[in-house]
Amino acid sequence: KSYKRLGVAFDSVQYDSKTYLLGKEIVLQAIEKQIFTKKEDGSVWCNLTDEGMDEKLVLRKDGTSVYITQDLGTAIERFEKHKLDKLIYVVGNEQDYHFLVLFKMLKKLGYVWAENLFHLSYAMVDLPNGKMKSREGTVVDADDLMQEMFDTAQKISLELGKLDSYSDQEKAQLYETIGMGALKYYILKVDPKKNILFDPKASIDFQGNTGSFIQYTHARICSLLEKQSPENFNSVSLSIIEKKIIRQLEDYETVVYKSAESLNPSLIANFVYDLVKLFNSFYQSTPILKAETPDQQNFRLFLSKQVAETIAHGMKLLGIEVPRRM
Repeated sequence: KSYKRLGVAFDSVQYDSKTYLLGKEIVLQAIEKQIFTKKEDGSVWCNLTDEGMDEKLVLRKDGTSVYITQDLGTAIERFEKHKLDKLIYVVGNEQDYHFLVLFKMLKKLGYVWAENLFHLSYAMVDLPNGKMKSREGTVVDADDLMQEMFDTAQKISLELGKLDSYSDQEKAQLYETIGMGALKYYILKVDPKKNILFDPKASIDFQGNTGSFIQYTHARICSLLEKQSPENFNSVSLSIIEKKIIRQLEDYETVVYKSAESLNPSLIANFVYDLVKLFNSFYQSTPILKAETPDQQNFRLFLSKQVAETIAHGMKLLGIEVPRRM
């Protein structure tokens, strides 16, 4: 239910209760090949000192597995089942050493695809009252946090007082969209390797670098386009701000590719925010529906439409919905 609320779905699920058996089988084969060593007490170890690391326990003396035994089985099963080109582990930086050991171990076992393993290590999330760490008991329940985001979105939206025409169901859906969008954006706008101080109330500010500000701008453009759709237009002279918006739109595809290559969604998040800032400057300084000529009006409506579509596309890549009205 928690994943569903965040908009996360899984194509395939593996269970440690099964993959540890494959891991144990691999370990036993590695003993026979003298890749792993069985000690007098019955425990099994992988010696990685030639890699500048320590010895690593892979089976306890009673024959039970450890985390890395399961991860060996899981990695092997993934490559065999899905014929992968690359495998990316999205796990916090507290596990950096664990994955370094895992990748070296798989390479030692002779799996050529071990070169194509990557740990996307992300930093920790801090709250105003301290860091979230599950092992120290200071973890924040995801469901509680999501509900807090929903409640905060509801409170701020009601204070703004623009939802009189909404049904209760429409209001609830909007609070959910704003709350989940604020939560995701506030985290995704930061480089994965940097720590985050997450403040629920600040994340739903309708001004500044927030998901709510971006969603509100998208809704503003949709409202504009409902009043008047763009029609064909002849050439027009461009203002400085219009040229800046066009250049920003032209860079979008490049930013998406860079984001994918570097596994860094913050590039897309901050691109969209920069585009939104430009559009708001344009909106406040340039008449659109009251432009001097029909050609100017239609061009500005067309430009606004391109901005809205780019906002929606960028936010969709981040897993964030943008409402048509707020």
